[in-house]
Amino acid sequence: MAHQTTWDQHPEPLTVTSAPAPEYGSGSLADLLPTLAAGLGVPGMSAAISELTPADRNCVFLIDGLGWEQLRAHPEDAPFMTSLLATSRGGTGRPLTAGYPATTATSLASVGTGLPPGMHGLPGYTVRNPDTGELMNQLRWQPWTPPGPWQPYPTVFQLAHEAGVHAAQVSSPTFESTPLTKVALSGGTFLGRLTGEDRMDLAAEQLAAGDRSLVYTYFAEVDGAGHRFGVDSDTWRGQLMYADRLVQRLAEQLPPRSALYVTADHGMIDVAFDEDHRIDFDEDWELSAGVALLGGEGRARHVYAVPGAAGDVLTCWREVLGEQFWVASRDEAIAAGWFGPKIDERVYGRIGDVVAAARDDVLIIASEREPKESAMVGNHGSMTPAEQLVPLLEVRS
Repeated sequence: MAHQTTWDQHPEPLTVTSAPAPEYGSGSLADLLPTLAAGLGVPGMSAAISELTPADRNCVFLIDGLGWEQLRAHPEDAPFMTSLLATSRGGTGRPLTAGYPATTATSLASVGTGLPPGMHGLPGYTVRNPDTGELMNQLRWQPWTPPGPWQPYPTVFQLAHEAGVHAAQVSSPTFESTPLTKVALSGGTFLGRLTGEDRMDLAAEQLAAGDRSLVYTYFAEVDGAGHRFGVDSDTWRGQLMYADRLVQRLAEQLPPRSALYVTADHGMIDVAFDEDHRIDFDEDWELSAGVALLGGEGRARHVYAVPGAAGDVLTCWREVLGEQFWVASRDEAIAAGWFGPKIDERVYGRIGDVVAAARDDVLIIASEREPKESAMVGNHGSMTPAEQLVPLLEVRS
């Protein structure tokens, strides 16, 4: 089941075009729901992932943080999902790409809207709001920003509901009214359940509730364990075992004419706690010179320069980091397709003057500005296979 492509190569030097851009339009997370909705007859949707076969009832189960490489590396902890690896991406045994950056807010928006980051407008963990000049955390939605103007496109769930498809999201009750849910996953019915077992049971019920159904459910704890304790820690492996049982529980309850797709928003890697692997922006005068705001996250940085300094910041970041990071200007990253084939005008200024994506197992932390994020063991965001590739496991009834 080897998957040898440019994702497995490390070209030198790290030119912008050597970064393996996501497979927008044919095999990314943004292509999943439009493909399923097209099979349900939703107007305006197209089947971008050509390998998938339509079904009357479709369920997407997203396991936060469970990348393709992590799943393949732990067959003993996830025997049921491992048995489904050959079904991934319509029986090709291949993964999808998350999209850039490979981070939760960006990926959930790509899943729910069916659009790449350059269009839905959540192109990072934190990005500059051009209207205020402040950093906006798009996962926690801080500072509060009106959701509609920030992400104005309808979700696929909304379009499916309007087309007469039974659409539902089954997740933690805490997510019901969050701005991220509103802009990324709203439409149809939201049903909050605390336990994973209850979510699986209810997702199966919701699938059966319509002749044509589109249901989404979610499990967060694999990601949380990875951030706190690291991939392959006992805690992480325990959460993977639990997620595997949840997938099997849902698969065994599928009503007739159903397809279950198990995927993730990103993978994850552990990064060592030393100066060689964690470069502290708050203590590095070279990297901080000319920088007004530091956005993104450790492996996928948006760098916003003071007026007139963007060229100097780009030169410096390339000189300091160019052997470990793909470092691009905003226009170079856009031209290379990192954020998708199209960038909406409202999104352009949210992208950093300089964009830095890690290739090696290294972070740009900010110990004073971002103490909690800087202390995480497991990290993600960039375009390496461990972060970018996600499964698309399939069970049909």
